[in-house]
Amino acid sequence: MTTAFTPVLAAIGGALIGLAVVLTMALLGRIAGISGIIGGLLRPKRGDLGWRATFLIGLAAAPLLHLAVFGNWPAFRLSTPTGVIIVAGLLVGLGTRLGSGCTSGHGVCGMARLSLRSVVATAIFMGTALVTVFLVRHAAEIF
Repeated sequence: MTTAFTPVLAAIGGALIGLAVVLTMALLGRIAGISGIIGGLLRPKRGDLGWRATFLIGLAAAPLLHLAVFGNWPAFRLSTPTGVIIVAGLLVGLGTRLGSGCTSGHGVCGMARLSLRSVVATAIFMGTALVTVFLVRHAAEIF
């Protein structure tokens, strides 16, 4: 499977992520890490539910905005079996708990704040991702 390289769309997406991170920190004093936002919804504190729900609704609304602007749904094709996706999601959730945060929290927000913990966590995330992709793509040749 090949993925088309779209630098303009990637730059726009990155800029929007950066804007969301900056606005969340500047306006709310909160980190825009998705696992932390969801975790806060599962264990809500007084006065903390609104911004978290709004943030997640905004994420879910993005494809609807795409539909409104372009007249079609974003292109999406899933070639991986559903069971593999479920196991991968559970492993990501486990890693998020073990790493005390997710890639958006550590990789975008934490590194921007020069957090050593986030730098280490992101290096581990990325190293694990590299090894995983290599093994998945070349497992038949290795074993």
